[in-house]
Amino acid sequence: MVVVSFPDPVLRDAVGEVPGVEAVLWDPAGNEVPDSRIEVVVAPYLGAASALGSVTQLPDLRLVQLQSAGFDGVLEVVPEQVAVANAAGVYDAATAELAVGMVIASLRGIPDAVRSGDEARWQPLGTRTSLADRRVLVVGYGAVGRAIALRLSTFEVGLTAVASRPRSGDDLVETVHGIDELDRLLPEHDVVIVIVPLNDSTQHLVDDAFLSAMPDGALLVNVARGPVADTDALVAHAGRLSLALDVTDPEPLPDGHPLWSAPGVLITPHAGGNTTALLPRMSALLRDQLQRLAVGDAPAHLVRPVVKT
Repeated sequence: MVVVSFPDPVLRDAVGEVPGVEAVLWDPAGNEVPDSRIEVVVAPYLGAASALGSVTQLPDLRLVQLQSAGFDGVLEVVPEQVAVANAAGVYDAATAELAVGMVIASLRGIPDAVRSGDEARWQPLGTRTSLADRRVLVVGYGAVGRAIALRLSTFEVGLTAVASRPRSGDDLVETVHGIDELDRLLPEHDVVIVIVPLNDSTQHLVDDAFLSAMPDGALLVNVARGPVADTDALVAHAGRLSLALDVTDPEPLPDGHPLWSAPGVLITPHAGGNTTALLPRMSALLRDQLQRLAVGDAPAHLVRPVVKT
């Protein structure tokens, strides 16, 4: 019997009974360990890195299962003999929807229309930029990046993809360019969507040089992590560029922060994955993962396998 802790009863009940698995409730963010037999910890949806330091109290722990695709800060707090898996695939569609929605809203002036509507005032938007015929650069061509590109492909855009290393293309793009080609590619694109993981190489990837290379009037969309972009640089380029940000640094963005009032900036409060698709997709991933463990198979979606025994 594999003993698994869930951080809340809603998720536990959505997963349901899995043969060979015993479920217990435990939020590692502050509650005492209810059962020292716990072998698998399902992390909280939010704040996993700050909560998971308490798993050191579990002598038999062998897997931490995240509810996020990103795992920044987690590997540093989970003991190195414990495997870590992410929620790969759960957020692809929802994040892609938001990214495309932010692009359309920004280009077509929806925030301006909403502000006029709040004042019960009809204010023509004038001629706005169409997504059709725009040159779109997706920076970070993993599963979510490809999901974004797939949705954009129906809008009659020119698509370019960038990943950490160059590789051959697929049915959406002829070639996947390497990150070292950004200096050449940025000036050639009207819309830049950033969806890279946060790590040492991507922190402040979107800096003054990155933004300066984008042409006047271009749109930057960040649906990655807040620290991927240098906030001071974003403020400095707002107005010359349009910005659509689902993530910020710091986060939550404080009241009165200059980004709130900067021209041409659309901000959503890290809402990319929190949709009606989340619970059924997350529970399906967890059910599959627990079924694997119950029959002795290796877990899927590992971002850190067990390398020490």
